[in-house]
Amino acid sequence: MGILAHVDAGKTSLTERLLHAAGIIDEVGSVDEGNTQTDTLALERRRGITIKSAVVSFAVAGTTVNLIDTPGHPDFIAEVERVLNVLDGAVLVVSAVEGVQAQTRVLMRTLRRLGIPTLVFVNKIDRRGARYDGLLRELAAKLSPSVVAMGSVSGLGTGAAAFTPFDGQAAFAEDLVNVLATQEDALLAAYVDDESSISAARLRAELADQTGRALAHPVFFGSAITGAGVEALMAGVRELLPPAQDDPDTPMSGTVFKVERGPAGEKVAYARIFSGTLRTRDRLRFDDRRGGAHDGEHSRGREGVEGREGRVTAISVFDGGTAVRCQEAPAGRIARLWGLADVRIGDRLTRPQDQDPPDADLGARRASADGRPSADDRPSGDGRRSGGEEAFDGHFAPPTLETVVSPGRAADRGALHLALSRLAEQDPLIGLRQDDVRQEVSVSLYGEVQKEVIQATLLDDFGLEVTFRETTTICVERPAGTGAAFELIGKEPNPFLATVGLRVEPGGAGDPTGGGVEFRLEVELGSLPYAFMSAIEETVHETLHQGLHGWEVRDCVVTLTHSGYWARQSHAGGGFDKSMSSTAGDFRGLVPLVLMDALRQAGTTVHEPMHRFRLELPPETLGPVLPVLARLGATPRTQRSSLVEGLIPAAKVHELERRLPGLTQGEAVLESGFDRYERVRGPIPCRPRTDHNPLDRKEYLLHVVRRV
Repeated sequence: MGILAHVDAGKTSLTERLLHAAGIIDEVGSVDEGNTQTDTLALERRRGITIKSAVVSFAVAGTTVNLIDTPGHPDFIAEVERVLNVLDGAVLVVSAVEGVQAQTRVLMRTLRRLGIPTLVFVNKIDRRGARYDGLLRELAAKLSPSVVAMGSVSGLGTGAAAFTPFDGQAAFAEDLVNVLATQEDALLAAYVDDESSISAARLRAELADQTGRALAHPVFFGSAITGAGVEALMAGVRELLPPAQDDPDTPMSGTVFKVERGPAGEKVAYARIFSGTLRTRDRLRFDDRRGGAHDGEHSRGREGVEGREGRVTAISVFDGGTAVRCQEAPAGRIARLWGLADVRIGDRLTRPQDQDPPDADLGARRASADGRPSADDRPSGDGRRSGGEEAFDGHFAPPTLETVVSPGRAADRGALHLALSRLAEQDPLIGLRQDDVRQEVSVSLYGEVQKEVIQATLLDDFGLEVTFRETTTICVERPAGTGAAFELIGKEPNPFLATVGLRVEPGGAGDPTGGGVEFRLEVELGSLPYAFMSAIEETVHETLHQGLHGWEVRDCVVTLTHSGYWARQSHAGGGFDKSMSSTAGDFRGLVPLVLMDALRQAGTTVHEPMHRFRLELPPETLGPVLPVLARLGATPRTQRSSLVEGLIPAAKVHELERRLPGLTQGEAVLESGFDRYERVRGPIPCRPRTDHNPLDRKEYLLHVVRRV
């Protein structure tokens, strides 16, 4: 079960209260005092925010609940991204005072799209300004029309605020019917025929069924500080969230959703076990189901598709609030695993000897168990290659900002790159770009708070003082037309023992959210050995990380039009002769030259990320705000006296956030999120290259073959 919320809604405090109610802890910790169970990082305790997801376990009436506390700040949405893949259910926390906020809407849309059963807990009913009726209307309007209040509140806005569950009241039954009948025709027919024939037991059973199918969303009110409503929420978890149907007797499969380093620097993987039983000394295969690298942009490509292997040397599972060492982890548990040095976040774990293992993705079981979306219907990926509303290749938008990290001392450059690589290992959306020419490292970011956290983490964990340059926006390139090029083996000026011809053209979808790269063949599949064909495709994807202006090229089709090689040759004495035989290295060396020649013919356009925004503000402040929006490049699409909606360049969102309080007396509410890429207007931004620059043939060949 995941606990999700907008920052400061109180989800870590709710986690503490749940652990206390379950008897796991004797005293409820405080975020302000830095003594909670799940905020274990020193930085989390200092700042009072959750940065890394944390797992605790407790029992509710015989059902083991593995609870994952997730970050609420949008800069750490990548942590939430990874947790979603392993959830059976979720509790979405909303503040009774602030109500539905920007991140709340993003999270709920994603939970509904993925078919994850979700309860809503309205926290802070003891705070002055807390709401009940108005907040229920807000939940129905902004989150889901299928929300249903599970009880009433007394003493709202006072320390004595209490939540009383509904139990058989006629008004509650009527509300349930109104919500549930829209999804169940038989219930609607029975209600129209004779409303008195619908028993309370039938309504509760139907509520549990629709909640389990993510169609209805029960709403509980309470306070994590005083404990009001928490017992009712726990009863709701037991009654309304469906327990996992994991099978320990089938072949083992699981999914890694978190990676961290232990005290000795060893890699520790957090995995949800979906089927079978994992045991110490088991040899596991890790398959990257997303077909791409995880450890930063410098290593992105197609590696990992064929799988890696490792042996489990130790296991611990979460039990009674702590992680306990054991010899095995059965289906349904979350396990910490040691010994898997090459494992990455998002990897599917299977045993090599198991044939046709069940899909580790929770969606596969959902489709067969209760009709919720299957894995094929759900977004997947590491959030690096395409987009769409919150979804990119994963569930949420990609990072759209980038900054250069510089060590305080020149001697620390090597240590800095190693430390950043460790951070990227734990957060795959921290994309690293190593510029060997300028001796610089760039990191991609979601926001300024994430930059501050990276800076503090480098100092606390690695003893490195660093500075950041001004944050810039990450753009993308798209082919403007069609271009083609080829070079033949044995024909000048081709120095490689390979024939490669490539055609580049725009992608057919014209995806405004970024699109991907499609690789096609116009040559026979058997015309090249598999290793050579694989080398060509991998190098195409790697080369397109930097286009004509230095940005990643997306939304394009690359077609292999020519191919050829020299078969393995030997001297009379039987020795292999490299000068007469093609290798995969020849194709890796030639592809960037041919591809960039084709791309140069096609030309590219540069596109910048745009955020959709929704700005609620006092009507009298609309006049001063509109000119500021225009100067920031925003294009309003909806405009009323107290509401403006539209698009704004991602690079300008932070400045808008900074200026709004002064323009609106602090009363403006701004929601924004990645929407699409749009062509840059004005000067074309360029990014320095970090590769061997295949756009300059002489420079490239000097680096690759040491000659021109």
